[in-house]
Amino acid sequence: MILASKIESFVMHCGEMGSRWGFNRTVGQMYGLLIIYQEPLSAIQISEALNISRGNVSMGIKELQSWRLVQVQHKPKDRKEYYSPAGSIWEMAIRVFEERRKREIDPTLSLLRDNLLTEPTNQQEEYAQKQMHEIHDLLETVTHWASELQRLSPEQLNTLMKLGAGVSKIINLKDKLINNGKV
Repeated sequence: MILASKIESFVMHCGEMGSRWGFNRTVGQMYGLLIIYQEPLSAIQISEALNISRGNVSMGIKELQSWRLVQVQHKPKDRKEYYSPAGSIWEMAIRVFEERRKREIDPTLSLLRDNLLTEPTNQQEEYAQKQMHEIHDLLETVTHWASELQRLSPEQLNTLMKLGAGVSKIINLKDKLINNGKV
């Protein structure tokens, strides 16, 4: 399978983004390929398109399955497994955030909670604990907010994101009015 230049560009970019999302470049390329193709692809097709080994495809599929980003499909009278994205682009974004929360934010919150349970023994520890408390509170707020967002439909999320710029303008206006003593 030969990729058109626009598709290849997108797939290569997904590889670069994959490393930022928390998985390796090849897995990112595989996911980009699956996203951009309308039909499910077999491991052989993925291997040929990306010029990678079948073993590498197999490991990449397992990684994508652990992130719940791909689904397996079968075609009648064909023993091969075919892979496609598991859900919409919005669902993918939510899953990536959820997995990153589990892998990065949750362990950090656990460490911070443990550290905040002990009393500081000196001024440096007291300062460090104050900073850790602020980080903890920020992560808790972000986690709570993200959980609320995950309950929204893609349409509601899209509306909320479009409101984003308007909300910041309202907050800035409120702050300006407060600073000028008009509220």
